[in-house]
Amino acid sequence: MIAAWMEEIKKKADPEGLGMILAHNGIVRGASKSGEPVKQLNLSYDADKLEKLVTEQKQKDGIVDIRVWINNGELRIGDDIMLLLVAGRFRTDVLPVFEFVLSTIKKEIVTEREIVS
Repeated sequence: MIAAWMEEIKKKADPEGLGMILAHNGIVRGASKSGEPVKQLNLSYDADKLEKLVTEQKQKDGIVDIRVWINNGELRIGDDIMLLLVAGRFRTDVLPVFEFVLSTIKKEIVTEREIVS
């Protein structure tokens, strides 16, 4: 999916305005942050908040596009949790938006519950 998003963005973007595409692929780990073995991850998210966040951040100077996909439901070890892509003009435009979007998704949009074994 990330490769397809990149190709779509490259094809439609003004080449003078596109200098960086940064991607993130979050994956269910086999251990929690505290080190306990994880059996599964129950995940849900607020689609309206996500849409608002992406719409707002796309308006930032130097940002060409933002794409996000978040998995939903009962996830197993190795499953994709989230894909995030931020494309823009310069690294100084892309990195802060990327970090803000990723942090906001994790703190305010996604609800995770790890099932430990």
